Amino acid sequence: MVMGTEELNEEEANVEGSAPLFSLRDAQVVRGGKTILDVPSFDLAEGEHVALLGPNGAGKSTFIQLLTREVFPLWREEPPVRFRGSARPELSDIKRSLGIVSATMHDQVRVHLPVIDIVCGGMFGTLGLPRHVEMTPEVHRRGMDALERLGIAEIADRDVMTLSTGQVRRALVARELMSDPSVLIFDEPCTGLDPEGMYHVRDTMRMLASEGRSVVLVTHYPEDIIPDIKRVLLIKEATIFADGPKDELLTSETMTELFGVPLAVDESHGWYSLRGRY
Repeated sequence: MVMGTEELNEEEANVEGSAPLFSLRDAQVVRGGKTILDVPSFDLAEGEHVALLGPNGAGKSTFIQLLTREVFPLWREEPPVRFRGSARPELSDIKRSLGIVSATMHDQVRVHLPVIDIVCGGMFGTLGLPRHVEMTPEVHRRGMDALERLGIAEIADRDVMTLSTGQVRRALVARELMSDPSVLIFDEPCTGLDPEGMYHVRDTMRMLASEGRSVVLVTHYPEDIIPDIKRVLLIKEATIFADGPKDELLTSETMTELFGVPLAVDESHGWYSLRGRY
């Protein structure tokens, strides 16, 4: 069992394998005098998968922003957020380790560029290649490899604005693979998708999870939680409502309490679905 953050000093925490991928202790985010997230304790091990589930406004996106360093918690003498044991990691190290796919990122795709340019832009953290940067054969090859792995190599030369919503979402996953991240964060990845698009995005998550990468999924719906994810973190009213095994927490009683309306949960072959009880 990994020791708590408070028991690790900086030197010990940087020994490979001695610390979680992410560790949060007494992490509190306050805006306008109001606490919008309070995380007493959370650890995510290297290669571990977790789904964050909860209603709108519960704090799920803020939780992810704590991990990505887009928001910062209140100061504590013992740093509340650590990445691989370090309280002061280089932002470049975090960005290099994380891949993020979200419906919000999808909304930013408003340029007429070939899909391969969008994908290869992942090498530089841009949507498309930066100005004055030419695509080298090596970068092009890596981009095509990423598209091939997701089964969409045939769209490489198409204008990204002509694609279906599901195709764009998968192209954005390919873009994140350009940096070979060890953690993939999917923030509401199936929002706005039809059943075909949902199927392919969920199948993509399964493929990435099978490669040993950590998959962190943020969603409102148990239907998005792939069987490979065994742990769920339930967030309600800006704090952790429950954290534990999926098969123990994805129950009708717990989901009813989490969302505040009568709900029923069904399970089939590791997949869960949610329906209202009227």
